[in-house]
Amino acid sequence: MNPLIKKFKQYGPLSTEIEKELASRIKCQTRPKGDFFLKQGQIVSSLFILETGLVRSFYMVEDREIVSWFGFENIILGSILPLFCKLPSAENIQFLEKSTIYYIDSNDLNEFYRKYEQMNTIGRIMTEEYCQILEERVMSLQTQSAEERYTSLLAYQPDAIQRISLGHIASYLGIKQETLSRIRKK
Repeated sequence: MNPLIKKFKQYGPLSTEIEKELASRIKCQTRPKGDFFLKQGQIVSSLFILETGLVRSFYMVEDREIVSWFGFENIILGSILPLFCKLPSAENIQFLEKSTIYYIDSNDLNEFYRKYEQMNTIGRIMTEEYCQILEERVMSLQTQSAEERYTSLLAYQPDAIQRISLGHIASYLGIKQETLSRIRKK
């Protein structure tokens, strides 16, 4: 089954009609490591899921990359500003591994939300989950030490240290790579 449809169904039921129409609109691509799904300033975007692979989101601040999140398999991903607000993206989304994605264009997704109550409900539940993840991330940045955030990352995704460069992990934690090395030695 299409991984994006399968994920939607975890949030609520879909009629056969909706499922067939979704299948006709969802596209699949395999993207190479280093390629970009989205670049800062783009307005057109898509909602996507990684069947295989890994992505990172980062912002550019004074020629420095600030990693804001990592996206792993079977999680719905996208950039909020272009996807839902039709505003230019403030972030970049880059593939850290060769990745196979299933995606739906934001215009198609919004059409499904307008046309089908079931999809509108699924979209609301996904948004609520995203808000929870975002609030937890903000709270962790404000209340946890870098070591606690590192431990949380490894608890959430145990193989992260093998899949993500230490420089990207340090940026995500808001520390220098030397500090991450000291944390890892403990």
